[in-house]
Amino acid sequence: MSRKRKRLKDGLPGWTHTPVSIGLRTVMTAGQLFGLESSLEQMDRMGRGFSKLPFNRKQLDRCKNRIRFAFPDWDDDRVAHVAQGVWGHLFQLGAEMLYTPRLISTDSWHRHASFGQASEAFAEVLANRPVILITGHFGNWEMMGYTMGVVGVPVHAVYRPLDLKPLDRWVRQVREKRGMMMVDKFGAVRELPRAMQRGGMPAFVADQNAGDRGLFVPFFGRLTSTYKSVGMLAMQTGACIICGGGVRSPRRGPDGVDVLHDHATGRWQDAMGYRFDIHDVIRPEDWQDAPDPLFYITARYRRSIENMVRTAPEQYFWMHRVWKSRPRHERLRKEFPDNLKRKMLELPWMDEAEVERIVEQSQRDIATLDRIGGDRLE
Repeated sequence: MSRKRKRLKDGLPGWTHTPVSIGLRTVMTAGQLFGLESSLEQMDRMGRGFSKLPFNRKQLDRCKNRIRFAFPDWDDDRVAHVAQGVWGHLFQLGAEMLYTPRLISTDSWHRHASFGQASEAFAEVLANRPVILITGHFGNWEMMGYTMGVVGVPVHAVYRPLDLKPLDRWVRQVREKRGMMMVDKFGAVRELPRAMQRGGMPAFVADQNAGDRGLFVPFFGRLTSTYKSVGMLAMQTGACIICGGGVRSPRRGPDGVDVLHDHATGRWQDAMGYRFDIHDVIRPEDWQDAPDPLFYITARYRRSIENMVRTAPEQYFWMHRVWKSRPRHERLRKEFPDNLKRKMLELPWMDEAEVERIVEQSQRDIATLDRIGGDRLE
């Protein structure tokens, strides 16, 4: 292998990691000189502008297509507005990450974070039973785990280490400053059960494409490859699964209750603030008698992620190719498996009409694969 190809495969040369990391941290620090409110406003504007640049047109179109699929009743203007808001949200997350260690502490977290429908979840945490936290690339998932650590919940967040080692060490130090522990995803299978025995609470961002070997369950009416590891860990430890997400909601009413955003604007000009809602609590007694417990758990937590995305679609990472991998029967151009149809019908929240719509969508996806060639969707 040539030196050039090896460098492309292995990433940046090792000697560049430190200077590149220092440069990035310098730029990030400089961004704090303009103040939080100004930074958030400017980041939103920059993100929306960036989304419309010519070199990003293909990515923006893909983002629109995914939003249009998930919300077929929306007109083109609303789809475009939400798609541009996704990049505004992404840029704002970068600014918020810089301020989180300064603003979220034991004395000040309540000024920037509030808990909505969370009493049921906290009851499980306080009961001293095994608990797993699930969220998606929605809102500010980093701030959610960070705040939980500040209020005393021993969160063990599963993450993929950054390629830049000095920057990775700094990010870990920042995240662990308030009590949130970081767990390398490549060693999580061994570490998490031990952490749970010590009272730790694993936290997963579990909405990405899990590849051909994932478990295919419904997500916005289409079969979606989903991680098995969450359900397997819950079955191994008898854990309760809490599915929650944090929506950007900095404006508060006179009684301190957050005023949720309006989809028509999707922009904020106030101080950083999030409301964390629990969308589902999956207990062992919910799945123990299910015909296929792993399928039940996986389908239910994926459904919870869908529900949280519906509350603020512009705060979800639609640029992820969540529907890329396709189930085996679609790759082989075969009929929809009867056993998969039966498993979906056994889910308490699904009926025959909804299952039939998924079967019909699977047939359309096979036709799309035939048209574009291959076994992956865009």
